[in-house]
Amino acid sequence: MVELHRSGDVHDAKPDPTAAQPVLGLRGETLEARGVSRRYGSQVALAGMDALFRPGELAVVTGPSGSGKSTLLALLAGLDLPDEGEILLDGKAISSLDREARAALRRNRIGVVMQDPGLSDFLTSRENVELGLGLRGIVGSDSRESAAEALAAVGLAEHADRPVGVLSAGQRERVALACAFATRPAVVLADEPTARLDAVTTLAVGDLLAGLARRTGTTVVCATHDPLLIRLADREVQLQEAAAVASP
Repeated sequence: MVELHRSGDVHDAKPDPTAAQPVLGLRGETLEARGVSRRYGSQVALAGMDALFRPGELAVVTGPSGSGKSTLLALLAGLDLPDEGEILLDGKAISSLDREARAALRRNRIGVVMQDPGLSDFLTSRENVELGLGLRGIVGSDSRESAAEALAAVGLAEHADRPVGVLSAGQRERVALACAFATRPAVVLADEPTARLDAVTTLAVGDLLAGLARRTGTTVVCATHDPLLIRLADREVQLQEAAAVASP
């Protein structure tokens, strides 16, 4: 079962720490789960779920462990396919695409931040972002400019040439977000982005996500159980018992 509603504390969020930073782009697109079910053998992860994620909003997917948060993010990213229903981006069903087409979609329009973002401790912040851009075919001066802009947007311009291994947990999370935002995606999906952060850093990262969503128009969706991040969200999708039929 899923409940979709506006977060009541959105107007009490702290000021956006990126207010003086570059705007990465205005490319947000509506992302929708329509009647989505997913099973793994006899285990039901999601059942008949409907949810809508809008451009320019920070949305959080919440619920107890095992309620399907990570499953939903994998479906939204095209990393997995539903057994029933559709995942739509800008009104087009991405769940009907083949593996290669879904991979191309992620390269061009969807940024994904996993719980382990796979950063290289030996590379600098800038090199980590440029590496991700290079895998998407963005190289040379375009790569350097995009990496610099993304790191500035997450408040890490002064740390661009420091190895990621010497950064704090919060700074590492910002590097991961810079990697996701550097390609100016329509959608950014983050799985538990504040799971390893203290309260102060959680608020800073939450402010950053909310501010980037609102200023760039990007559709940002986070799976989380963190009440501090939930407070900063514009929209909350609450997952309940998966066996029940969902309602919007």
